[in-house]
Amino acid sequence: MDASRTPDVPPPAVPPAYQAPPAPPRSRARRLAAPASYLAGAVAAFAYVGTVDPNEPGHYPVCPLLRLTGILCPGCGGLRSAHAFAHGDLVTAFGANALAVTGYFVFAGFMALWLVRAFRGGPVPRIVLRRRYWWGLGALALVFVVVRNLSFGSMLAP
Repeated sequence: MDASRTPDVPPPAVPPAYQAPPAPPRSRARRLAAPASYLAGAVAAFAYVGTVDPNEPGHYPVCPLLRLTGILCPGCGGLRSAHAFAHGDLVTAFGANALAVTGYFVFAGFMALWLVRAFRGGPVPRIVLRRRYWWGLGALALVFVVVRNLSFGSMLAP
């Protein structure tokens, strides 16, 4: 009689795939270390720019694109907007560079989400953008540059 047809012979055992042991739980302080470090770096940068006024010449280099071509890049006015933002003057900050101030708020929202999740023990928030969104952000920056360099968009120029 064939052994493969007998019901009392079990099939050969297949070894299970290797699974790594679960990671030990991390302490709250260890979970908060990374987002707190990023936040401390951002606060230090804003504190420096808030202390050293970019409106006074000689403290920061001039934008090379502006110096060579006279065209305002998407970052032109970013330091002045950070200085005004650090002093709580949002109107001046938006006047210097509205795109940068929008970025500050997006960064603040992401940091708040990361800190809350790290505090509660949740996963790190991930921002996964599809290619079309990256193209959209690039197009937004390009439109921002073009409009702020035209006469009717002078309100966006620093």
